[in-house]
Amino acid sequence: MTRIEAVFAALKKQNRAALIPFIMGYDPDRETTLAVLDALATTGADLIEIGIPFSDPMADGPVIQAAGQRALLAGAKVAKIFELVREFRKKHAEVPIILMGYFNPIYHYGNERFCKDAAAAGVDGLILVDLPPEEEQELTPFMEAVGLKLIRLVAPTSLEGRLKLLAESASGFIYYVSVTGITGAKSAVAVDLEKQIAGVRAHTKLPIAVGFGIKTAAQVKAMAAFSDAVVVGSALVDKMAQAQGKDAKVAAAKAFIAELATGLSRS
Repeated sequence: MTRIEAVFAALKKQNRAALIPFIMGYDPDRETTLAVLDALATTGADLIEIGIPFSDPMADGPVIQAAGQRALLAGAKVAKIFELVREFRKKHAEVPIILMGYFNPIYHYGNERFCKDAAAAGVDGLILVDLPPEEEQELTPFMEAVGLKLIRLVAPTSLEGRLKLLAESASGFIYYVSVTGITGAKSAVAVDLEKQIAGVRAHTKLPIAVGFGIKTAAQVKAMAAFSDAVVVGSALVDKMAQAQGKDAKVAAAKAFIAELATGLSRS
């Protein structure tokens, strides 16, 4: 059983949704990122997404874009993101790590080399905004060879045929984009999403995470009632950005994640 499968199996027995926070790797620097990752894992995160900084992030709103720019200025590179994961794994062996980003940095690094190095570092899966099923053979053979999961993004605009194709090519879990548009730009509304998630479940047995536009504990609680996981990114990154200094950023992350985690139980 993979780390991702183990987490979702355990949470299903607890009748609880998973909390998946997102932070940008190297935002604003290596040491702060490591401290925040440790804080997330010990405060309530069930899985963690780490962003790979990229200069042209087409799906990201201003908050994540700014985080990516800070990370690039701090010297972030793919190899250094792997170093973060290796360091994280020294203390946290069971928390799944998902890398989220764009195909360009992977292609530049080398597709096969990237997958081998990611798996060796302790990465469990990838979310790639711009790698559609039609082009996945660029990467998926190398992912499968080392056990990396390809987590597919499904949007409210995905038509039935497209939804079926995305679900069939996904592994690990499915990431349902709760709003149309970029990250952090709108707020997700649970009443609209419950029916949409039910439609996705008709095509897959994989867990379904909901993300984009989730900013508050109340939203987490509402989404947890019908999804298997809730992803919070821009709101967390923004709270960290507003705090000054490493210790303050870690404290802000811990407080926010602890608050969000209170709404995950369905009992």
